[in-house]
Amino acid sequence: MAVSAMDVLIPGCSATREIIMTKLRYLAIPTSEARAIQAGAADAYGKAAETRISDGDGLPCRHCLKMIAAGEPYLVLAYRPFSSIQPYAETGPIFLHAQPCEAASSERAPDMLISPDYIVRGYGADERIVYGTGGVVQTSDIESRSIELLARDDVAFIHVRSARNNCYQCRIESA
Repeated sequence: MAVSAMDVLIPGCSATREIIMTKLRYLAIPTSEARAIQAGAADAYGKAAETRISDGDGLPCRHCLKMIAAGEPYLVLAYRPFSSIQPYAETGPIFLHAQPCEAASSERAPDMLISPDYIVRGYGADERIVYGTGGVVQTSDIESRSIELLARDDVAFIHVRSARNNCYQCRIESA
């Protein structure tokens, strides 16, 4: 069980520093959504997912949060990780194993986060971007930045996105 402690400046609290003990949970796309797409349901754009064969190079499945191995079939689809269509509901391409895989939910960063850096961005309970929270962070700093953001009252969850293409990777919440 990963538990992190760090000094964080709490917005709205003068210059005092507090120790915050936070457990993080890294979440995959919901199993119901993954299974529907794997069974042929339309993606966020109303299209069928494209089926391809992995060459084993940089194809992270957003359900098991593991890399898709060379030779395995996978799906490419448009995904919107929000409950409704609204101005901040970004939609973009993701990869998914073509065959059912186990959902990931872990208190440690998934092994699929292999790039040197990612966009880490906070969202409010209304699923809108909390301005001032987004930025490119080193992969090794995702945990500490997430702890800092989730300590804020206005941040309900975090998205990790590709720093190169803005593709959705996973969601982080307080455990």
